[in-house]
Amino acid sequence: MSGRRRVVVTGMGLVTPLGIGIEPNWDALAAGRSGVGPLTHFDASGFPTRIAGEVRGFDAAALIGDRPDIPSLGTHTKFALAAARLAAEDAGLPGRASDPERTGVYLGCGEGDPSFLWLASRVAESLDDGEVRMETFLRRGLELLDSARDIEYEPNKPVYHIANEFDALGPNSNCLTACAASAQAIGEASWAIVRGEADVMFSGGAHSMIHPWGLAGFSLLTAISRRNDEPERASRPFDARRDGFVVSEGSGILILEEEGHARARGARIHGEIIGYGCSSDAFRITDTHPEGRGAAQAMENALRDAGIGPCDVDYINAHGTSTEVNDRVETLAVKNVFGDRARRLPVTSSKSMTGHLIAAAGAVEAAFCLLTINRGLITPTINYEYPDPGCDLDYVPNRAREARVEIALSNSFGFGGQNVCLVISRYPR
Repeated sequence: MSGRRRVVVTGMGLVTPLGIGIEPNWDALAAGRSGVGPLTHFDASGFPTRIAGEVRGFDAAALIGDRPDIPSLGTHTKFALAAARLAAEDAGLPGRASDPERTGVYLGCGEGDPSFLWLASRVAESLDDGEVRMETFLRRGLELLDSARDIEYEPNKPVYHIANEFDALGPNSNCLTACAASAQAIGEASWAIVRGEADVMFSGGAHSMIHPWGLAGFSLLTAISRRNDEPERASRPFDARRDGFVVSEGSGILILEEEGHARARGARIHGEIIGYGCSSDAFRITDTHPEGRGAAQAMENALRDAGIGPCDVDYINAHGTSTEVNDRVETLAVKNVFGDRARRLPVTSSKSMTGHLIAAAGAVEAAFCLLTINRGLITPTINYEYPDPGCDLDYVPNRAREARVEIALSNSFGFGGQNVCLVISRYPR
């Protein structure tokens, strides 16, 4: 929009099941290689689903420094700190903010480690004839409580640690709008820059729900794939034989800067955030609206914020979870917004390779959009084998496609009907 402060992206940090850093992630995306495999974080032999998108080869000390508090940090914080360091390095930022009061942090992070086994052990040792004796449970809990680790469970802890790490004294917040969280964080962080509240923002998210409670909850909802014998083929967005998403983990952090600030320090610019839209289905907690009204509204709001029309969009990175309802409804929403052009528009799902990083998914996929724009390659939707009549768009099946993309949409739709769309463009346009 003419006259308003422009928001550019100068750094990206990625910690995903595809790898750690930009190049390992891009290599996997371009090759159509899955990061899903057998679940190893705990013994899942009693669960109907025993696969996940785990971050492998993660060395916290090597990536965030050999800090004395590493044993107490939550997995989400370790991932976020690692991604933030990678992003700051990519952006050429100093280890401490050069203007702390103009530097902020806005993330969309989920909870940390829920200490399931610790709690289960306390319950087990407090049993008396099948009943939990609360006196014993409370006494043993107080005796064994690790207060430093317990407080690290909170979703806001990655924000706290990144702000401390980089001396970011500006706007500081965390939102947890389910699977839309980190995309929403990027949108809100962008607006903080547009409003003049900051010049630099660390934004994105981190999450891991690969723990007994997370897997049990999604299993009870019948939301996750049970294709245990073929983990790499389990996430199959828009395919007629999809049977649910694959739960994954990781972090994506972007460095957002006001354009003039970035140019003044000679920063390399990956692209620009030109639009942000959000909406609510206001329907049901477990279902998206069957007509896709919330998803369509978020896309329309984002296009309006960017000052562009549907004809200006070259590519959509879909939410594309690989669930029966989401993929069909998102397809309908895209057709409602883009009309006859929808079938000529490439629409792909990165989750076919990464699985679903829950709160962190949107930020990772925004980074993937930037890479798509700069590398001239639309990465595929893998495992697309059986067309679904209800999903009839161009999903770039199984093989990457060379294309010049000027403007991309990144969709993120959260559980409970929370919808976010980011519009990301080449820089300069």
